[in-house]
Amino acid sequence: MPAPIRKAVFPVAGLGTRFLPATKAVPKEMLTVVDRPVIQHVVDEARAAGCTHFVFVTGRNKHVIADHFDKQFELEATLRARGRTEQLRLLESDLPGAGQTSFTRQQETLGLGHAVWCAREIVGDEPFALLLPDMLAKGRSGCLAQMMEVYNRLGGNVIGVEEVPWKDVSRYGVVSVGEELDGAFRIDGMVEKPAAGEAPSNLMIMGRYILQPEIFDLLGAHERGAGGEIQITDAMKRLLEVQDFHGVRFAGKTYDCGTKLGFLNANVAFALDNPEIGEAFRADLRALLGER
Repeated sequence: MPAPIRKAVFPVAGLGTRFLPATKAVPKEMLTVVDRPVIQHVVDEARAAGCTHFVFVTGRNKHVIADHFDKQFELEATLRARGRTEQLRLLESDLPGAGQTSFTRQQETLGLGHAVWCAREIVGDEPFALLLPDMLAKGRSGCLAQMMEVYNRLGGNVIGVEEVPWKDVSRYGVVSVGEELDGAFRIDGMVEKPAAGEAPSNLMIMGRYILQPEIFDLLGAHERGAGGEIQITDAMKRLLEVQDFHGVRFAGKTYDCGTKLGFLNANVAFALDNPEIGEAFRADLRALLGER
């Protein structure tokens, strides 16, 4: 049986320049999809998959993320005094337990690989999950939960992937498909943002990973890749030479909340499925589209 995955790492040090001026004072991870911050949606996914320790790699002006995952006594006291028991219950259910969150700084934005390396002392010598908050996964079950099922059977490293149009492959890291397995496939290779005619597949790496701790030694070499940054894909390609990697086709839809269009699409998709406002929102949306 593979070692259990207890810790989930969330790189949240990015500046969010695509959303300026909204992100001048508010971290992009705290922008809301319907009524929950993007980072809360992704932490929910990790909790549902069984993770119990949440590691945030932050940067300057990100203290509000730590505040969000902390108790707010004045707010809770006010809700209690006003009899807002449902809202109070919601706040309490979203809150990780004492000692279940850790925060570390990425002092320089040197790439995703560097952000992951910054979590090495907290993660230690055990496999871990890595979830990119920009990528919001929506399905009947969480993407990481689907990956955990494969990891518990096959071990090794696991990457969540999703099919994209061939014309879009140059925007993502993509994988090469090897032997088909039960609910997964063996990954033969990876390419970061290939040209459409050079991509080995149209399966994008969708920001969900289960990685073995040896990745930290490879990232610690601080070798620069695309864009002059330390790339997680480069380290995974080297790890692939000595360890198994398995791909899991996500049974759902991924929204890239790092772009305005993806963020707006995520809000529409989650709002339509919201039991409180979904029906009314669908009617309003039809009326709005009819006006256009």
